[in-house]
Amino acid sequence: MIAVCLKWTPAHDDAGADPDDDRFAGVSPADRAALEMGLRLAAVSGTDITAFAAGPVGAERALRDAIAAGAHRAVRLDMDADADSRDVAFELAQVLSEATVVLCGDYSLDRGSGSVPAFIAHHRRVAQALGLVSIDLSDPPAASASSASSASSGLRVVRRLDGGRREVLQVPTPCVLSVEGSVATLRRASLPRALASRTAAIEVVATPPAHHRGAPAIVTPYRPRARVMPAPFDDDVLARLRRLTDAGTGTTRGETFELDPPAAAARIADTLRIWGYLA
Repeated sequence: MIAVCLKWTPAHDDAGADPDDDRFAGVSPADRAALEMGLRLAAVSGTDITAFAAGPVGAERALRDAIAAGAHRAVRLDMDADADSRDVAFELAQVLSEATVVLCGDYSLDRGSGSVPAFIAHHRRVAQALGLVSIDLSDPPAASASSASSASSGLRVVRRLDGGRREVLQVPTPCVLSVEGSVATLRRASLPRALASRTAAIEVVATPPAHHRGAPAIVTPYRPRARVMPAPFDDDVLARLRRLTDAGTGTTRGETFELDPPAAAARIADTLRIWGYLA
């Protein structure tokens, strides 16, 4: 089985949007690309594809769109829309135990952290490759192959690196993959499938209460630790300000020493200690 995980993001009331308005809710382009790649992989490997989504009833819209595009089965995990990523990944891992390949988008429309695929791979203890820009479908895992042969075949994928570089990986199956939104464009659903998806059966899996609660983590830019400086000793305020701001001093910086390596290392350590970088 090939599984595709979709993250349905509802409209936020504080934005003044109607929760039932699809213009302010949906899935990310990365999730749509993951669904398209799942459909292509299922077509060339001769396997079924199942779409999964965790959330309230509104998440069934994304699942019906997946059925209209070609998914054979849809499963919704009944959870809060703001559930923690760790809880979502844990519950998804329980229902994805039979999946050979799990495809996800590398970001969602709300948090955009892309952490759920990594959590799923951790709970399933399988290989993972995240942030992919290409998946080679010329040699997919065979649907009728045994677990040993399927694990040895794997998938050839390409991952984006910094500086315009690319990394080619041979990922053994079972595995969890996340793709960028530029990998593929989701196909347009045919009219018969779009009409049939409105009444298609969607399985609902009850989940226990979330384990992780609390405010989300706040990510701020890196700020170096403040240096420890000695207490001021000047009675003259003007002199103290000049010393703190280096006002009135020359622009020349640096000293030249010719020392043996041990003495040079000791000199550097003493200077860092005077400047406050070492205790």
